[in-house]
Amino acid sequence: MIDDFRHKGLRKQLVQKLRAKGIKDEKVLEVISEIPRHLFIDQAFLKYAYQDKAFPIGCEQTISQPYTVAFQTELLQVKPYEKVLEVGTGSGYQAAVLVALKAQVFTIERQKDLYIKTKHFLPKIGYSSMFIYGDGYKGLPKMAPFDKIIVTCGAPFIPEDLLTQLKVGGRLVIPLGKGDIQKMTLMVRTSETTFEKSTYGDFSFVPMLHQKTR
Repeated sequence: MIDDFRHKGLRKQLVQKLRAKGIKDEKVLEVISEIPRHLFIDQAFLKYAYQDKAFPIGCEQTISQPYTVAFQTELLQVKPYEKVLEVGTGSGYQAAVLVALKAQVFTIERQKDLYIKTKHFLPKIGYSSMFIYGDGYKGLPKMAPFDKIIVTCGAPFIPEDLLTQLKVGGRLVIPLGKGDIQKMTLMVRTSETTFEKSTYGDFSFVPMLHQKTR
């Protein structure tokens, strides 16, 4: 698992591109400059690892483009030691970003092969979190409430279980839409019964499948 000066230089260039695209949170940019994204990517795409592109990772899933990861993370406003639930572990890259921001990360994956692979891989490169194999629509009630929740797949609606597992003052970031394009959506829990909703740009994610693990 080599991470040399060339990779680090490419990450610096990537961070410059993300800053030019409007990412302002320096802490987010800093962790992206540190995390070896090329280790999360299939051998066939290694030379493109630091382009701002998504790539397939198997099981009909993708590793999101760095801008998308940075945008969602910036919206989430992660603070050290906060409890964060991620729905859609995938390659583990987003989880690594959250861990690098010093969050306590719980990440759910419905694809068993990806769950097993990432559960073993992430700690090997220094990013430890709690891995759960299960249905992201149900969240993780045993560990709720969460300070922040991030969904990394396109959801046709906002799962009620995720809303109820969010702390008052907490933030839920979710790509929302039934088609190939989703609206990035932020839900802030303002009281036990109320939420404030904001929508941002168009993004494209693989679909979040309901009540299905495999």
